Amino acid sequence: MTTPGHRIWIDLDNSPHVPFFIPIIRELEAKGHSVLLTTRDCFQVCDLANYYRLKHKTVGRHYGANKILKLLGLFWRTLQLAPLILRNKPDLSLSHGSRSLVLLSSLLRIPTILLFDYEFARWLPLIKPTLGLAPEAIRDPRLAKHFKKGLHGYHGLKEDVYVSSFVPTSSPRLELGLTEHDIVTTIRPPAREAHYHNPASDRLFAAVVEFLGSSTSVRMIILPRHGAAERDEILRRWPTWCEERRVIIPDKVLNGLDLISTSDFVISGGGTMNREAAAFGVPVYSIFRGELGAVDRALSETGRLVLIRTEDEVRLKIRPIKRTRVRQDTVREQSALSDIMTTIDNELSQIRSGHHTERTPTR
Repeated sequence: MTTPGHRIWIDLDNSPHVPFFIPIIRELEAKGHSVLLTTRDCFQVCDLANYYRLKHKTVGRHYGANKILKLLGLFWRTLQLAPLILRNKPDLSLSHGSRSLVLLSSLLRIPTILLFDYEFARWLPLIKPTLGLAPEAIRDPRLAKHFKKGLHGYHGLKEDVYVSSFVPTSSPRLELGLTEHDIVTTIRPPAREAHYHNPASDRLFAAVVEFLGSSTSVRMIILPRHGAAERDEILRRWPTWCEERRVIIPDKVLNGLDLISTSDFVISGGGTMNREAAAFGVPVYSIFRGELGAVDRALSETGRLVLIRTEDEVRLKIRPIKRTRVRQDTVREQSALSDIMTTIDNELSQIRSGHHTERTPTR
């Protein structure tokens, strides 16, 4: 007799979550489970989900940087999600930091695994997800208190989950009219609306553009986080360089992994793109000025990530040169995905046997 699969809810509320969860979704479906996928309309999440042809239901949006509006938006999106989740009755929920999923799962007593890779994220008060799952570089035992069943670790980076199986799907240089002789850098501005944002990152971003714009051979592919408003701001601030295509803002969604793999170096005010570049072995510079997490500290200590802390360091540390591409003959590390799936399988086994700490909704 075949054991029926489980119904699993995954919520994508930020753009890095889209490529991260694709291999996990494939593994779950290959094991006979069904996946309910929800998305939040912000930061190109929906565009990326459509780009990868994911079947998803969009619920809610981003409510900006204002703390009160953020809090109200959290509760409103949770209410918006409730009818859909009540109808589908998932056995387990997964997210990489979705507060709406964590809150609703707690209210409906749905077991949930919360993945994260930045230990200074804000936790919802009085609510404990079932289990935490993070890279082994995050070893602070104090984090375990935020979860009913503690904190588990996995080898490598979150980005190893999908970079390890990366196959190019497009040619960004060709699409953007660039040549192999151009020095290409992909740049991601700071996340201004994030709770961890430091205005110093904005000053470093401006210093980066000013420094690289002085070189006629460098092409900056800038990927705005906040849509048309940020795009217009860049166009107004550096109109000549935009016209001369020293600054290029793509007018459609491009595969970020394709961009990184073809870049000579990467600069970002966030975390995911920096770690994706590190996973590829592409030179990468971080202009993130929030509290530095354990994963980025480890990458910096091993020379896989260069931290830029001041405007002087922009000129001293960034090397705008062509990257020497080394042929990779070895298979990339697969243990991150394997470790994550083992943890998920163990939780599903406990649900199946009826030994789980949560009471899952009945079908």
